[in-house]
This record gives sequence, C-alpha cells and structure tokens, in this order.
Amino acid sequence: MRDALQHALAPSVLEIEDDSHRHAGHAGARDGRGHFNVHVVSERFAGLGPLARHRAVYAALGSMMETDIHALSIRAHTPSEQG
Repeated sequence: MRDALQHALAPSVLEIEDDSHRHAGHAGARDGRGHFNVHVVSERFAGLGPLARHRAVYAALGSMMETDIHALSIRAHTPSEQG
C-alpha cells in the first residue's frame, strides 16, 4: 500500500494506520481484508476537490481495493492545506 501511494502521489506526508484489530469478526476481517486509515499530503491534489482526491487514492491502490482492503478512511490534503 505504501509503495503504491508513494509511486502514484509522491506525498510529502503519508501515514497509514492498520485499524483491522478493531473490526475482528466483521465480514471484511473474516476474508482477510483489512481496515485502514490513510493521511496523504501531496501537491498532486492541488485543484482537485475531495471526491477527485479520494478517486486518486483509490486509483493508486488499484486491485488492492478488491484483494487487501475492506474499508479505507482517507484524509487527503495539499501541503498548503495541512496547516
């Protein structure tokens, strides 16, 4: 996940938290896919609205959204928005 996001978005900040342990017994946890929180700060988000930024993250992750990730919480900002 980290490599895919680094390659596609060249982020200045990339934080990935595996939150799967909090969802034990959940349908997504039973099939081995995880729950993750992602914070991405990238210049590539400049001029994009929230939906387009999320789509960029999903596109970067590609097939992992079907094979490895059950749920994904995304915070996506530009460096100037990071504050």
